[in-house]
Amino acid sequence: MSWTRVYVTALAVCALLGALLAGATGCGRGGGPQGGGVRPSPVGKVLEDTDEEGRHYREIDEKDAPGVAVEIEPDADEDGWDVRLTVHRFRFTPEGARTTAEPGRGYALLRLDGRPLSLLRGPTHHLAGGLVPRGTHQVTVRLHADDDTVWAVDGEPVGSTADITVSDPGPGSAASGAPSAADTGR
Repeated sequence: MSWTRVYVTALAVCALLGALLAGATGCGRGGGPQGGGVRPSPVGKVLEDTDEEGRHYREIDEKDAPGVAVEIEPDADEDGWDVRLTVHRFRFTPEGARTTAEPGRGYALLRLDGRPLSLLRGPTHHLAGGLVPRGTHQVTVRLHADDDTVWAVDGEPVGSTADITVSDPGPGSAASGAPSAADTGR
């Protein structure tokens, strides 16, 4: 066997080992999903803290943070409620968007008394009257990045809350309510 054949074989083995070792060491940072499927991103810092469904908080500086306020009014034409969100430094992304965190982009999650109710890809939503029984209820909205992390400032989720009070309907009238904003949010 000549020295050239040995040299070529040695180069091939080195290249193969190098590729295998690079693959093994390249799986940590930036090599794939980490921490429950949350991909690394240059946007903020993913915290260990999670919401009720296990979505991690994505901490960002207050000066860069998106904001949201929720307003709820009885729907005059239909049974139910009109929900309107006012957002600041935030854009809703359409369904099917890339699932990476980008500054000030994502969706809102609407909750009723702490239970997830609807994923919002825009600033308006109709809440059917049948979903809100008699009594006072909290409607909360939180902003999420497209990778399902929750935008957060100082360890607190970026969101807003409003109350809905549904009273007994009078004879011949529909249920009425008096929503009031409980928190303007960030």
